Amino acid sequence: MRTVALKDRVPLGPMGPFGVLVDPMTWRAVPYLLVSAFFGLLWYAVLALTVPGSLVLSVVWVGVPLAIATVLLWRGGARLERRLLRLAFGLDLPDPYRPRPERGVGAHIQWLMKDPATWRDLGYLLMLLPLGAVEFMVSLGMWMGTGGLLLAPFLYGMENAYGDGGYFISDWTGAWVAAAFGLLLLVLSAYLARGMAWLHATLATVLLGGGEEERLRVSRARGIDAAETERRRIERDLHDGAQQRLLSVAVDLGRAQSKFDHDPEEVRELIAQAYAGTKAAIAELRNLARGIHPAILSDRGLDAALSGLAARAPIRVDVSVELRERPPAAVESIAYFIVAEALANMAKHSGATEASVTVVREQRGVIVDVWDNGIGGAIVTPGGGLSGLGDRAATIDGVLVVHSPGGGPTLVRAELPCEW
Repeated sequence: MRTVALKDRVPLGPMGPFGVLVDPMTWRAVPYLLVSAFFGLLWYAVLALTVPGSLVLSVVWVGVPLAIATVLLWRGGARLERRLLRLAFGLDLPDPYRPRPERGVGAHIQWLMKDPATWRDLGYLLMLLPLGAVEFMVSLGMWMGTGGLLLAPFLYGMENAYGDGGYFISDWTGAWVAAAFGLLLLVLSAYLARGMAWLHATLATVLLGGGEEERLRVSRARGIDAAETERRRIERDLHDGAQQRLLSVAVDLGRAQSKFDHDPEEVRELIAQAYAGTKAAIAELRNLARGIHPAILSDRGLDAALSGLAARAPIRVDVSVELRERPPAAVESIAYFIVAEALANMAKHSGATEASVTVVREQRGVIVDVWDNGIGGAIVTPGGGLSGLGDRAATIDGVLVVHSPGGGPTLVRAELPCEW
């Protein structure tokens, strides 16, 4: 299963004519398609001066710092472009660079020059000019044509009011027919804009999102971090909870043993305290184990476990689990906690009135979709709950995508491989 799957794919899937016109993602992509050529021209001009200049001057010492500054400049430009792509296309491309060395000028220079992402950044910025030029010309032509047809009744009325201006419409019938064709062209233009956005996003994913090997490295690093965080949480819960209670039990039993012969009444009270402490410790250990892996999930599988989550949700949640056979325990556990966190976030922030959970098996992986009709606007932020879900998925080379435009709806999708 590919580790890029949905996380690096622009969420501009097919939809009906009305949907494509009202989807904010369509109109967020249009301005970028019109101005990307100017970004490309700017970067082409800058790089055409700095790259050859630094290479020529590299024969003397001044060329080395200039070359390093040039590399840092285009990497900064690539970072900026990733942010613009997120705003325009909803494309989430984390910086794919290798970890920065702690010290040493030579180590930092090698870090810059040997990182494949550095040179993919350069390739993208050089590609931006021809690609942006095509996007600009196609976008300009289609939106000017659409605007001309939609404004045909207004322009014809202006011609009648102020005299013959040579307008190509000769009567009101033709003006309104042209406006009707303008509506059709508006829908076609919106589809074309989404198609160009998808193509641009695909190319950007290849160059700015890092190669498959780099994604795998980042995914495994996130998985290791998530596992380490979970280990520390378990240690903290054990230390602060069950361990302290068991220590108190041991103290009570020790005191009871020392007073067993001469104060049986106090011994009875101490044993009762120890008994109560033991029950509390068992309850805390049971809760801790449930947080690691719910018992219902082990006994009855995802369908029953997710149905239990849906039953506890404050709104109606439809659950559909289509699995011919049970996936590995790690996949079940990650899918369960992704759904649990997504439903918890929905209850706290979305204002939704209905939601659905769908789990299906596709090829070698399991697809988990959590949808709600809330206000949208969910953003993946470092250290946040959604980022933590992505880290959980990364432990088995899975991916998580969040599509949550302003106004909703919100879709959280996880692709979890069953082989790794």
